[in-house]
Amino acid sequence: MYAEERQQRILEIAQVRGRVDVASLATEFTVTTETIRRDLTSLEHHGSLRRVHGGAIPIGRVNFEPALTIRETVMTAEKKRIAKAALDLLPEEGAILLDAGTTTAYLAEALPLDCDLTVVTNSLNIALSLSKRPSLTVMLVGGRLRPRTLASVDTWALQALSETFVEVAFMATNGISVERGLTTPDPAEATVKRASISGARRVVLLADHTKVGNDQFARFADLSAVDTFFTDDGVDSTMAEEIERAGVKVVTV
Repeated sequence: MYAEERQQRILEIAQVRGRVDVASLATEFTVTTETIRRDLTSLEHHGSLRRVHGGAIPIGRVNFEPALTIRETVMTAEKKRIAKAALDLLPEEGAILLDAGTTTAYLAEALPLDCDLTVVTNSLNIALSLSKRPSLTVMLVGGRLRPRTLASVDTWALQALSETFVEVAFMATNGISVERGLTTPDPAEATVKRASISGARRVVLLADHTKVGNDQFARFADLSAVDTFFTDDGVDSTMAEEIERAGVKVVTV
């Protein structure tokens, strides 16, 4: 494949996924990471992409939010590993909160069959996936449903969360950095995430490495709100160390 053909394909992938990362592209095209970095630099010079740490985002879509159906096809193996590892922090009893997100959805699927917990979630697809589990008490947070993420937001959701306290909140994010904390493209979802965190004894963040250094529009928490961060082994080691120095326990899987 010629460089021009590869770069065009990279741009198409970025437009669909909302972001591309160097390591994944190198594997996908069977080339070196240095080749991909040159491709991204060329595309940036042409005004097609904006370079971010570890990858790039298409110009004009810096806060692009991929639909749930798209996100379910990206970084699947890594998300499943993260979800499985996070099971170690499940409480023996009480209530947990599962934030709307694809990695938290994999955590819902991985819950042990004999798990006897109350699960609070603002995610319609997570609630449906757990609805046939008799050992669980599923509490679906109401509100306006966002079609793009199938998450409940706005006043009804905030009212329910203001009266809810859980042992552990397993949170998702679109971006995490030392400078900006936890961020997401939509302000309404940011408000619900903030309320979810405020009602939890412990906060556990689940996010693959493409979210690290990828700041989004709306901040919903500082790093100080997070106790443990589960991510995959593709995370940049320097950035992981910076996050740990901010007081967050980082677990790579």
